[in-house]
Amino acid sequence: MKKTDENKDQLMHVLTPKEIVSELDKYIIGQHEAKRSVAIALRNRWRRQQVPPELRDEIAPKNIIMMGPTGVGKTEIARRLARLASSPFLKVEATKFTELGYVGRDVESMIRDITELAVNMAKKQEQDEVKSKAMALAEERMLDILLPKKTEEEIDIGEEDNERTLEIVRSEKSGKSSTREKLRAMLKSGKMDERYVEIEVESSNMPMVEIFSAAGMEEMELNVREMFGNVFPNKKKKRRVKIPEAMEILFQEESQKLIDMDKVIDNAIRMTEQNGIIFLDELDKVADSESSYGPDVSREGVQRDLLPIVEGSAVATKYGMVHTDHILFIASGAFNVSKPSDLLPELQGRFPIRVELDSLTAEDFVRILTEPKNALITQYKALLATEGIELEFKDSAVQQIAAMASMVNERTENIGARRLHTVMEKLLDDISFNAPDMKEKKVVIDKNDVEERLKDILEDENLSRYIL
Repeated sequence: MKKTDENKDQLMHVLTPKEIVSELDKYIIGQHEAKRSVAIALRNRWRRQQVPPELRDEIAPKNIIMMGPTGVGKTEIARRLARLASSPFLKVEATKFTELGYVGRDVESMIRDITELAVNMAKKQEQDEVKSKAMALAEERMLDILLPKKTEEEIDIGEEDNERTLEIVRSEKSGKSSTREKLRAMLKSGKMDERYVEIEVESSNMPMVEIFSAAGMEEMELNVREMFGNVFPNKKKKRRVKIPEAMEILFQEESQKLIDMDKVIDNAIRMTEQNGIIFLDELDKVADSESSYGPDVSREGVQRDLLPIVEGSAVATKYGMVHTDHILFIASGAFNVSKPSDLLPELQGRFPIRVELDSLTAEDFVRILTEPKNALITQYKALLATEGIELEFKDSAVQQIAAMASMVNERTENIGARRLHTVMEKLLDDISFNAPDMKEKKVVIDKNDVEERLKDILEDENLSRYIL
């Protein structure tokens, strides 16, 4: 755990707020204010770890509300931020939750979900640390399968197309040990990858159990499954697989034996409590607008249940109690009908940072199509290159695609950069369909091609509502 702490601290020490913004700029166009806010929030986590212990627990995370229309980068900012910090990250929609006692998910389930993610992350880290040892043990087990204790001097190492048997060794002096080392060398060089071996794997013997439970009882099924798992222990069954697959199975089994699950769980709970990021999407949908009358359990009730989680409370999970005091919550919403002031005052106070994201213009669309590492045009070029098609976009074509996407957003629903996906998909529909059979392997798309292929849809506004 100490090593993990050092690595994380080193990473966070390297990434200053300016560097975090620079990393986000590689994937997200514009929205500088939002990037600044999340960069400061992320850096503050590292700063908090450096203050004296007696003050550390008193410093609360500065939760953020991002306001803006759909498709402008709110979710992508939060997702990229979590990857930069190597933190457990969970995206949830506020509308999926309901007040306790009504049909829907219990808000505490988000803490159980992010803890489960953290356990998987911690387990993967631990597995990486024991990888070399587990691989060596798996190799020994494979050699035991290939060379049983009661073995002949001649060992069959597999069948080729003509089903002939290869003789690999007939040692008079060193005997079995020499055979084992030669087998080891062949195993490492990949000469035995086509050979099949028979190995034993665990097979679950547990009966199917399905529980229909009310909100707040979501862990009951997991607990019942664990209980039945102890009553009905796993049985062994034999499988015949190729050596590479068998090595992977043996590696996983040996890794599991070497991993200290108590350490993994402790590390995962620490990661969740100190580094967890929960992205609450559609928070505006649970805000009470001024037009509503009386209490609404599907809105105000969710806010009341969210409040203790965001303020800081202890949530019971199957791995133990998890404290939410220092989990970073990033909320987002369009807030076109309601506004942040429509939230419960106590909940507003737990989101001190408000950031408004800008709507995207045609110029932004041009940059989104070409500049990011995962730019849409780069993606489509790579996809069609698998069919041997060289796709080229003229600058005029890129400008026209951006202009059309912006125009459709103005005429119909404004879905931001997601409109580019629909426009690009329609534009390249024929090429994508005919690519395997095309004789001309270079396709150049200019402004006229874009206008021609999308002309009918743009002229018919009713049709564009359904297609674009």
